[in-house]
Order: sequence, then C-alpha cells, then structure tokens
Amino acid sequence: MAKRSDIKSILIIGAGPIIIGQACEFDYSGAQACKALKEEGYRVILVNSNPATIMTDPEMADATYIEPRMRSCRPWAGRPR
Repeated sequence: MAKRSDIKSILIIGAGPIIIGQACEFDYSGAQACKALKEEGYRVILVNSNPATIMTDPEMADATYIEPRMRSCRPWAGRPR
C-alpha cells in the first residue's frame, strides 16, 4: 500500500486494563503498530489507560497519554496539538 502524504499523525488507542489471558497479545500488536508507523515517518500519538505496558515506553510513540478511556476524561480529544 502506498504511503499517504496527507496523513502526518496517527492516534493509537491502547487495549486498556489488563484482562487475564489477553493482555500480552494486545500489547504486542499495539507496540508493533507503533514501531511500524514510526519507521514509516508518521508521528505516533498513543493513548493508553494502562501504564504497565511496553506500549507506554517513551521510545514507542512521539506523544503518550496515560488516560482513562472515558470520553469525559479526555477534554483534549479532537483538538489539534
């Protein structure tokens, strides 16, 4: 697939709280998405409510927000930064 030149930043929303038996898979796939998108030159913005994942490592994304996944807790959502 050709890289889209009209997209500069991509928001990745983490899997959220750990659920026994599935945390590893979602964390791994999210981390791989972050790495791949950064390698392609996109600015990666990560929102994750779980600070204890590899995805929240400072090297994974250009900006990381550790926030609850409720809309009322994200006053910045939809606003350009």
